[in-house]
Amino acid sequence: MLVNEERVRGIASENFAELLGAEFVSSAEDHVVVRLPYDEKLGIGRVHGGAISALVDIAATAAFWSSPRVMPESRGATVGFTINFLSLVVESDLTATASVRRRGGTLCTGDVSVTDASGQEVAMAVVTYKLTGYRD
Repeated sequence: MLVNEERVRGIASENFAELLGAEFVSSAEDHVVVRLPYDEKLGIGRVHGGAISALVDIAATAAFWSSPRVMPESRGATVGFTINFLSLVVESDLTATASVRRRGGTLCTGDVSVTDASGQEVAMAVVTYKLTGYRD
């Protein structure tokens, strides 16, 4: 089975992600990259931590859905995440790289690294996600 890239792309760029300005970059099984171009609406002079947190959630959600075992009728929601902001982001595009660490019966955990345009890591997060409905 292959990853349904169209589904993953849709998750990474639908509704709120589109409003925020997030852009799908790439996906593989259990791995997704999402970009957030800088815009003043994200914060003048610096990017707001809420925008960075939203980017983390978008990328992680897409990564959790990137398994070919996830069915179209599956349902999921973020349970919680811990984020550490490592550096101030000043007027820079951001890239979030999300990887699934473990898939359990219904709970998944993953890691997200956010880098600025120069490649410096500016935030890191651990995300827990509830996802139901897997193929055997």
